[in-house]
Amino acid sequence: MNILFFVILTFSLIILQSVIFPSFFWFAQCFDLMIMNIIFLSLVYSHYAVILTIILIGAVMDSISGVAFFHHIFSYLWIYLIVQLFKQFVFQRSVIFILIISLASVLIQQGLILFSVVIEQGQDAIGLKDFSSMAWQLIWGGVFIPPGVWVINQLYRNWKYLVKMFGKQFTHRFRG
Repeated sequence: MNILFFVILTFSLIILQSVIFPSFFWFAQCFDLMIMNIIFLSLVYSHYAVILTIILIGAVMDSISGVAFFHHIFSYLWIYLIVQLFKQFVFQRSVIFILIISLASVLIQQGLILFSVVIEQGQDAIGLKDFSSMAWQLIWGGVFIPPGVWVINQLYRNWKYLVKMFGKQFTHRFRG
């Protein structure tokens, strides 16, 4: 049932990011919403199935976005690795930890975009890049990713409670 929760969450975030948010002026420069999902997965789980899940989510995002393929896969894997490294040393429920990881996640994605621009168009293209959009994405990420991870955590707790409650009702009803 946990898989179903993350499938629903992932598709909801994809629809928000690719269909709903681009039609609003304020969200035109929004960060990648999937970062919240990746950070939450990285905080909750540590086994190899999460890596495969992150690769799958990244492949979906690479398929529907206009950036170079493997951009999202690579950035999501880096986010996962950084969270796994630092959650062993820092209290992972700390707001400051989540904020730093959020900002680092947005910077990872923006750095990979700059790297791909340099590879495709050369170093002169960096001067033509609009850095204000990068700054806005960093600001949006710093403001909205920590509360977003908290909301996902609350939704996940409610989901687990509902699944447990329905499981008890199901076994009570059909037991005898």
